[in-house]
Amino acid sequence: MIPLATDNLVEADVREKLDKIFAGYKGRQEELIPILQEAQGAFRYLPAAALREIARFLQITENTVYGVATFYAQFKLTPLGRTVIRVCRGTACHVRGSSKVLAEIEKQLGIKAGETTPDLEYTLETVACIGACALAPTMTIDGETYGKMTAKKVAEVLGDRTKAG
Repeated sequence: MIPLATDNLVEADVREKLDKIFAGYKGRQEELIPILQEAQGAFRYLPAAALREIARFLQITENTVYGVATFYAQFKLTPLGRTVIRVCRGTACHVRGSSKVLAEIEKQLGIKAGETTPDLEYTLETVACIGACALAPTMTIDGETYGKMTAKKVAEVLGDRTKAG
Protein backbone atom coordinates (compact mmCIF):
# COMPACT_ATOMS: atom_id res chain seq x y z
CA MET A 1 0.00 0.00 0.00
CA ILE A 2 1.20 3.52 -0.82
CA PRO A 3 1.88 5.69 2.25
CA LEU A 4 -0.76 8.26 3.11
CA ALA A 5 1.71 11.14 2.64
CA THR A 6 2.17 10.11 -0.98
CA ASP A 7 -1.61 10.05 -1.45
CA ASN A 8 -1.78 13.61 -0.12
CA LEU A 9 0.93 14.74 -2.55
CA VAL A 10 -0.92 13.13 -5.45
CA GLU A 11 -4.19 14.75 -4.43
CA ALA A 12 -2.44 18.13 -4.01
CA ASP A 13 -1.08 17.81 -7.56
CA VAL A 14 -4.57 16.93 -8.81
CA ARG A 15 -6.10 19.93 -7.02
CA GLU A 16 -3.43 22.26 -8.40
CA LYS A 17 -4.08 21.20 -11.99
CA LEU A 18 -7.85 21.26 -11.51
CA ASP A 19 -7.76 24.74 -9.98
CA LYS A 20 -6.28 25.98 -13.27
CA ILE A 21 -9.01 24.19 -15.22
CA PHE A 22 -11.78 25.41 -12.89
CA ALA A 23 -10.64 29.01 -13.40
CA GLY A 24 -12.23 28.90 -16.85
CA TYR A 25 -15.64 27.77 -15.58
CA LYS A 26 -18.47 29.05 -13.40
CA GLY A 27 -19.21 25.81 -11.54
CA ARG A 28 -22.44 24.97 -13.37
CA GLN A 29 -23.56 21.37 -13.81
CA GLU A 30 -23.71 21.70 -17.62
CA GLU A 31 -19.93 22.29 -17.60
CA LEU A 32 -19.27 18.69 -16.51
CA ILE A 33 -18.28 17.20 -19.87
CA PRO A 34 -15.94 20.03 -20.92
CA ILE A 35 -14.29 19.89 -17.48
CA LEU A 36 -13.89 16.12 -17.74
CA GLN A 37 -12.34 16.57 -21.18
CA GLU A 38 -9.85 19.14 -19.91
CA ALA A 39 -9.03 17.07 -16.85
CA GLN A 40 -8.37 14.03 -18.98
CA GLY A 41 -6.12 16.14 -21.18
CA ALA A 42 -4.16 17.24 -18.12
CA PHE A 43 -3.82 13.78 -16.54
CA ARG A 44 -4.15 11.48 -19.63
CA TYR A 45 -6.96 9.77 -17.68
CA LEU A 46 -9.43 10.68 -14.91
CA PRO A 47 -8.00 9.83 -11.49
CA ALA A 48 -10.48 9.20 -8.67
CA ALA A 49 -9.22 12.30 -6.84
CA ALA A 50 -10.05 14.41 -9.91
CA LEU A 51 -13.59 13.02 -10.08
CA ARG A 52 -14.11 13.91 -6.41
CA GLU A 53 -12.81 17.47 -6.90
CA ILE A 54 -14.93 17.96 -10.02
CA ALA A 55 -18.03 16.84 -8.09
CA ARG A 56 -17.24 19.33 -5.33
CA PHE A 57 -16.64 22.17 -7.78
CA LEU A 58 -19.90 21.53 -9.65
CA GLN A 59 -21.82 20.75 -6.43
CA ILE A 60 -23.07 17.44 -7.79
CA THR A 61 -22.65 13.90 -6.49
CA GLU A 62 -19.54 11.86 -7.17
CA ASN A 63 -21.89 9.20 -8.57
CA THR A 64 -23.13 11.66 -11.20
CA VAL A 65 -19.58 12.50 -12.26
CA TYR A 66 -18.60 8.84 -12.31
CA GLY A 67 -21.73 7.94 -14.28
CA VAL A 68 -20.92 10.45 -17.00
CA ALA A 69 -17.23 9.48 -17.06
CA THR A 70 -18.11 5.80 -17.52
CA PHE A 71 -20.93 6.40 -20.02
CA TYR A 72 -18.72 8.02 -22.67
CA ALA A 73 -16.01 5.87 -24.24
CA GLN A 74 -13.71 8.89 -24.62
CA PHE A 75 -13.12 9.02 -20.87
CA LYS A 76 -10.55 6.72 -19.27
CA LEU A 77 -10.39 5.84 -15.58
CA THR A 78 -7.02 4.11 -15.84
CA PRO A 79 -3.79 5.67 -17.09
CA LEU A 80 -3.14 5.54 -20.81
CA GLY A 81 0.25 4.63 -22.16
CA ARG A 82 2.52 7.33 -23.52
CA THR A 83 1.78 5.92 -26.99
CA VAL A 84 -1.83 5.16 -27.93
CA ILE A 85 -2.43 2.73 -30.80
CA ARG A 86 -5.93 2.46 -32.25
CA VAL A 87 -6.94 -0.22 -34.73
CA CYS A 88 -9.96 0.36 -36.95
CA ARG A 89 -12.68 -2.29 -36.77
CA GLY A 90 -14.95 -0.66 -39.35
CA THR A 91 -16.43 -2.69 -42.20
CA ALA A 92 -13.81 -1.82 -44.82
CA CYS A 93 -10.96 -2.52 -42.39
CA HIS A 94 -12.58 -5.69 -41.11
CA VAL A 95 -13.01 -7.24 -44.55
CA ARG A 96 -9.44 -6.28 -45.46
CA GLY A 97 -7.88 -7.95 -42.43
CA SER A 98 -7.87 -5.61 -39.43
CA SER A 99 -8.25 -8.63 -37.13
CA LYS A 100 -4.85 -9.92 -38.32
CA VAL A 101 -3.33 -6.48 -37.78
CA LEU A 102 -4.80 -6.34 -34.26
CA ALA A 103 -3.56 -9.86 -33.47
CA GLU A 104 -0.04 -8.93 -34.56
CA ILE A 105 -0.02 -5.77 -32.43
CA GLU A 106 -1.28 -7.77 -29.44
CA LYS A 107 1.50 -10.30 -30.03
CA GLN A 108 4.19 -7.61 -30.40
CA LEU A 109 3.12 -5.67 -27.29
CA GLY A 110 1.99 -8.59 -25.15
CA ILE A 111 -1.37 -6.99 -24.37
CA LYS A 112 -4.95 -7.26 -25.62
CA ALA A 113 -7.16 -4.48 -27.01
CA GLY A 114 -8.26 -2.22 -24.17
CA GLU A 115 -5.07 -2.81 -22.17
CA THR A 116 -1.92 -0.84 -21.40
CA THR A 117 1.56 -2.29 -21.10
CA PRO A 118 2.81 -2.54 -17.48
CA ASP A 119 5.49 0.09 -18.19
CA LEU A 120 2.75 2.52 -19.36
CA GLU A 121 4.49 2.84 -22.73
CA TYR A 122 1.61 1.58 -24.96
CA THR A 123 -2.17 1.49 -24.83
CA LEU A 124 -3.99 -0.56 -27.47
CA GLU A 125 -7.58 0.27 -28.39
CA THR A 126 -10.02 -0.57 -31.15
CA VAL A 127 -12.34 2.00 -32.71
CA ALA A 128 -15.45 1.71 -34.84
CA CYS A 129 -13.98 3.78 -37.68
CA ILE A 130 -10.88 5.88 -38.24
CA GLY A 131 -12.36 7.49 -41.35
CA ALA A 132 -9.68 6.40 -43.81
CA CYS A 133 -11.57 3.56 -45.48
CA ALA A 134 -9.65 3.87 -48.77
CA LEU A 135 -6.50 2.93 -46.83
CA ALA A 136 -8.04 -0.09 -45.08
CA PRO A 137 -7.00 -1.74 -42.92
CA THR A 138 -5.83 1.22 -40.87
CA MET A 139 -4.45 2.03 -37.45
CA THR A 140 -3.31 5.20 -35.76
CA ILE A 141 -0.41 5.77 -33.44
CA ASP A 142 -0.86 8.96 -31.41
CA GLY A 143 -3.20 10.26 -34.10
CA GLU A 144 -0.92 9.50 -37.08
CA THR A 145 -2.69 7.21 -39.57
CA TYR A 146 -1.03 4.13 -41.03
CA GLY A 147 -2.88 2.54 -43.94
CA LYS A 148 -2.90 -0.67 -45.93
CA MET A 149 -1.58 -2.44 -42.86
CA THR A 150 -0.40 -6.03 -42.78
CA ALA A 151 1.11 -8.10 -39.99
CA LYS A 152 4.53 -7.52 -41.53
CA LYS A 153 3.98 -3.75 -41.66
CA VAL A 154 2.94 -3.77 -37.99
CA ALA A 155 6.31 -5.23 -37.03
CA GLU A 156 8.06 -2.59 -39.17
CA VAL A 157 6.04 0.36 -37.80
CA LEU A 158 6.36 -0.71 -34.17
CA GLY A 159 10.00 -1.61 -34.64
CA ASP A 160 10.74 1.83 -36.10
CA ARG A 161 8.93 3.54 -33.22
CA THR A 162 10.70 1.56 -30.49
CA LYS A 163 14.10 2.23 -32.06
CA ALA A 164 13.32 5.97 -32.30
CA GLY A 165 12.08 6.12 -28.67
